[in-house]
Amino acid sequence: MSSDTALGLFDDGKAPEAFRTIGEVARALGIRQHVLRYWEEQFPMLRPVKRSGGRRYYRPEDVRLIETIDRLVHREGYTLRGARQSLEGGAKPTARVATPPAAARPGAAEKAPGASIVPELRAICKLLADALQA
Repeated sequence: MSSDTALGLFDDGKAPEAFRTIGEVARALGIRQHVLRYWEEQFPMLRPVKRSGGRRYYRPEDVRLIETIDRLVHREGYTLRGARQSLEGGAKPTARVATPPAAARPGAAEKAPGASIVPELRAICKLLADALQA
């Protein structure tokens, strides 16, 4: 999401650069508050401002970071560790799909990159179905 879209999620009359409470961010992004607190532990770069009493206030850049983490973890299939490494590396994150090493996949060395994996998936599905019936 672009920063304009990210901050456009808030329809509360506050300026776009205003700080947001954890409840406001959770509602706007559809992420539960306990998940946001957990992500603060897992992503060192996510550090909202904390006022007296421990109340959290998220800056616009925090909101954008949360959106990126959410996209990586929930839509692109990253693990938390993978998302953190991607963000720390500074590289533009891309979707990653976990695949076994080439040596573990029969015939993988002969396949061209991007070759269809449908036959391989069907074979795996058959193996699993046979194992369940045994």
